[in-house]
Amino acid sequence: MTHRECEIFAGLDVSMELTSLCLVDAGGDLIWRGVCATDPRSLVAEIRRAGAGRKTRIGLETGALSPWLVQGLRAQGFDVICLDARHVRAALSSRPNKSDDADAEGIAQILRSGWYREVHVKSLATHHLRALLAARGLMINQRTMLSNQMRGLLKVFGVKLGSGVAGSFVRRVMAVADADEDLAQITRPLLTAWQTLNEQIAVLDRTLRATARDHPACRLMMTVPGVGTLVALTYLTTIEDPTRFASSRRVAAHLGLTPRRWQSGEMDRRGRISRCGDRMARTMLFEAANVILTRVRAPSQLKAWGEALVPRIGKKKARVAVARKLAVLLHRIWVTGRAFQASGVGHEIGSLAAA
Repeated sequence: MTHRECEIFAGLDVSMELTSLCLVDAGGDLIWRGVCATDPRSLVAEIRRAGAGRKTRIGLETGALSPWLVQGLRAQGFDVICLDARHVRAALSSRPNKSDDADAEGIAQILRSGWYREVHVKSLATHHLRALLAARGLMINQRTMLSNQMRGLLKVFGVKLGSGVAGSFVRRVMAVADADEDLAQITRPLLTAWQTLNEQIAVLDRTLRATARDHPACRLMMTVPGVGTLVALTYLTTIEDPTRFASSRRVAAHLGLTPRRWQSGEMDRRGRISRCGDRMARTMLFEAANVILTRVRAPSQLKAWGEALVPRIGKKKARVAVARKLAVLLHRIWVTGRAFQASGVGHEIGSLAAA
């Protein structure tokens, strides 16, 4: 349904329990406003009742509940637009008063005018996979915190656990507990929690590896040295649909890996990378870039290019540059369906030149 075909524009201001709803016609006149439960079924019933069956386009801001609401409303046949919250905030900032009703009407008017930036809403299946990655990251952080707490608590008693792999760490903690019953009261509960986290992380790792193995795009991405299961799945869930980018170069900007720019009159300055977009994907690309520069032994044009940057701009900026090129390269591999070629023929040269 095109913008001109719409007869009614509905704005939703969403909160956890209740959603303010406002309907305006093509001329901007108010048709109806009210409040209903934050649930797709309740919203559908109110919009259909108030709109009397007329063609309706619905708009709401990005937020934690947006994917659920957007998918639920689209399943009922509505044309739903998810608006960038920053643009909505800028458009409504000139109003002297703020209320949920006024915000809902403002969103409806923004939708009617066409002055908005639509945000891609991922499928619930993609969000499920993303939640698995987030859960693993959370448990990794908790495991690290517990091990550091055990080291810190035992230092007071002159016990130095030191660093090491999981197996040796457990043996050292158990040896401390066996040798001193008082210290055992401290270490055993913490070690039990640490081991439980370690076991559940292993379960998630197996699930994620199986998912990556079964996904053709992930298998292609993992042909790039330094790109493993976590990097491929994070990139996959961040981009989801590679065709929504007109060129691979735009992916780097979407992930916040391009410099900010301040230009006015004769002044034109470039700053650090914008860091907008998905933080998890950016972090994973940084880690992959570091692996390419420090641990990967196989030669490739990407590695050689990054190593040549180190003397000129330093290791940190070189990693950022490689991460940016890697974001472009993974998109090209995904779009064309051709694996990485370390010889420098094909994807890699084309992607580096395009970036």
